[in-house]
Amino acid sequence: MTTRAARREFTLTPTNVLMALAGAVPLALAAGFAWFVAIAERPAAAPDHADGIVVLTGGGDRVETGLHLLASGRADRLLVSGVARGSDLASLARLAGIDPVPLAARVTLGHAASSTRGNAVESAVWARQNDVHSLIVVTGFYHMPRAMAELSGTLPDVALYRMPVVPPILRNDHMASLRRLAVEYLKYLAMEAGLFRLLPPDPGQRPIGAMP
Repeated sequence: MTTRAARREFTLTPTNVLMALAGAVPLALAAGFAWFVAIAERPAAAPDHADGIVVLTGGGDRVETGLHLLASGRADRLLVSGVARGSDLASLARLAGIDPVPLAARVTLGHAASSTRGNAVESAVWARQNDVHSLIVVTGFYHMPRAMAELSGTLPDVALYRMPVVPPILRNDHMASLRRLAVEYLKYLAMEAGLFRLLPPDPGQRPIGAMP
């Protein structure tokens, strides 16, 4: 092959660039998704005791896990963030099979958050109010990467520890888990791109206090 022919072969044209990008973008997304799955499926990494626990509602067994951790002495206090209005500790504890009376003074139910970003804001307010410097984070395994990223932004001086939960509905359904992970990966990319910051804050976002 002559030098002139080689130069023609490797000349960049708009069409060649578009074709290269069309091939590279799916590969980058696939590699990113593989990384995301590996992060999401990391096992729990929580100390024997932390200042607090935060449960981000929205999936099965999350609240139950947080209440059991509190009852077993893994933390001093618990925030359940994003609780539906009308829910109370007694009903949540009943689902977990736990007596709510000994825990009532150490549990806060946050009703202001309706998104992961709102959870992070609500958690930061609660952590400052209660002098929390280490926090066990309880949420679905597929939600954990985005939750940790959002919480790290609002709680930069608080040590965060993962306590991922696998919802019962996903425990024996690999394809359903992958679909849930794929949806959450797209949300993670949107968060990293700053798209969620364009949305208005959660309605009713306000400082919270301990349960009476």
